Amino acid sequence: MPKFYASVAAIAVAGLLGWQSYQMFRAQSTDAFAACRTGAIAGGEIGGPLNLVDTAGVAMTETTLLAKPALIYFGYASCPDVCPLDNARNAEAAAVLGKLGFDVTPVFITVDPARDTSAVLADYASNFEGLVALTGTEAQTEAAAKAYKVYYQIPQKRDPGYLVDHTTMTYLMLPKYGFVDFFQRDETADNLADRVSCFLNAQ
Repeated sequence: MPKFYASVAAIAVAGLLGWQSYQMFRAQSTDAFAACRTGAIAGGEIGGPLNLVDTAGVAMTETTLLAKPALIYFGYASCPDVCPLDNARNAEAAAVLGKLGFDVTPVFITVDPARDTSAVLADYASNFEGLVALTGTEAQTEAAAKAYKVYYQIPQKRDPGYLVDHTTMTYLMLPKYGFVDFFQRDETADNLADRVSCFLNAQ
């Protein structure tokens, strides 16, 4: 009898593993971008309604912003290190993609609206080719960050040069598809452009 139960258990485990493998294969086979991904995408939906303003004070929603492919990054203008490097990388990648015939917008959304007015962001964005910089009220900023599952923490006690802790990933958003992948800080501009072009060619 013990051998019988052991055999049944082995069959059950094999069946479960087979079912899981089948489900993974089916998910990949229905994913038009499977060949472009370097890892599993998890954690629920990313992206959603946006109500912000650009550097000219013009209202921007997700509909207008995502009318074409976009690389979206959250940060703040007085960030001393990661933000300028990441925005420069994203802008450079978009320029490389432009030479390949792809129109991709690098987007910077501030998580520090108290300091990052439209005027401040206009000056900031002028340092990066093609960068669209957006701000809003604190409530609008919080809603945008929540939609993209972005973490940020503004200190309660704020001296003039306070720092903001925040997520440093870049999100690739495509018309009709929405969020398709994210990129970490270690991606170079050329690597980022190469990965994005894979998604654009696979549409």
